[in-house]
Amino acid sequence: MPREDLERYEAEIELALYTEYRDVISMFAYVVETERRFYLANVAERTSAPTDPYVEYKLSDCWVWDMYRKSRFLANVTVTSTRGITVEELPQPEL
Repeated sequence: MPREDLERYEAEIELALYTEYRDVISMFAYVVETERRFYLANVAERTSAPTDPYVEYKLSDCWVWDMYRKSRFLANVTVTSTRGITVEELPQPEL
């Protein structure tokens, strides 16, 4: 496959992924970011102790930003990092 075709294909996938993200973000309560992945989740519970050399969260009812996955909706995910994990609560839309 020529390089230009591959770059065009990846750009199209990334645009579709962004469009999907924009459509689903209102369904979730938290944004969770690690050094490797970006998640949207409705439950984000820290499972590691503050004194552990790593940070671990259990996420439930998730969507993952990954353009190479066939299914981005996940029931349960455990994320672990020695570099840290950022968890932000999303503002809830006003009714």
